[in-house]
Amino acid sequence: MNHSALIRASISNVPPLNPTHLTSFDTQKFAIEGRNVNYSVRTKHGKWVPILKDCSLRIPAGQLWMLLGPNGCGKSTLLKVLAGLLNPTHGTIYVERPKSYVFQNPDHQVVMPTVEADVAFGLGKFNLTKEEVRSRVAKALDSVGMSDYLRRPVQTLSGGQKQRVAIAGALAEACKVLLLDELTTFLDENDQVGVIKAVKSSLGVSGDVTALWVTHRLEELEYADGAVYMEDGRVIMHSDASTIMGFIKERQASYVDWINSS
Repeated sequence: MNHSALIRASISNVPPLNPTHLTSFDTQKFAIEGRNVNYSVRTKHGKWVPILKDCSLRIPAGQLWMLLGPNGCGKSTLLKVLAGLLNPTHGTIYVERPKSYVFQNPDHQVVMPTVEADVAFGLGKFNLTKEEVRSRVAKALDSVGMSDYLRRPVQTLSGGQKQRVAIAGALAEACKVLLLDELTTFLDENDQVGVIKAVKSSLGVSGDVTALWVTHRLEELEYADGAVYMEDGRVIMHSDASTIMGFIKERQASYVDWINSS
């Protein structure tokens, strides 16, 4: 079993933050919250380099939000902090539990020989009967449109189908929050749309799952309820999808004008 699979199986067991740190947060309405989140790394020369700088965000429960920004702006780092894979150097976070982190490359996460076995993989830590496991697996695969692939060997699936299986594995564990790291990076256009629609559908079926999706593709915003835009380690804007879309297009137009005038 590889390291990524172990993370998927155990992430929901990461201890929660001390509740006293969340007294000013409204955890009834928001599934994901961060306040003044900072994260720095230390170079081999002992110098601290900031990656995240006072990032604050709130993601409403039951919605699909996207996290966008230029390459290297800190999107994936912030997602890993929210997942508990990295510890912030400063700030407070709250993420509804259980939560699940889905990797950019599906081959790092889908590890069992068949679709059924892979979706059931994380259920071993629960005290479930065989019938309960089958029921959860069937429901999860149905929510991502993969019911017909129950007994298919994983190696025969496309990249997009593997991503949907990975999402189904998280849903089978009854996760409340999906943290999705650039799921469409390695996918063709058909698989890209299929994965986005699968996430949107799974939220609609469950009614109580929240998703935060890191992406660099502006066209994916049309599927989002809202978005967070980052630059240089900071959250620059946090709003509905259409407002973020307009803001980014204005930024792009201004940059093109600057290039043409120089």
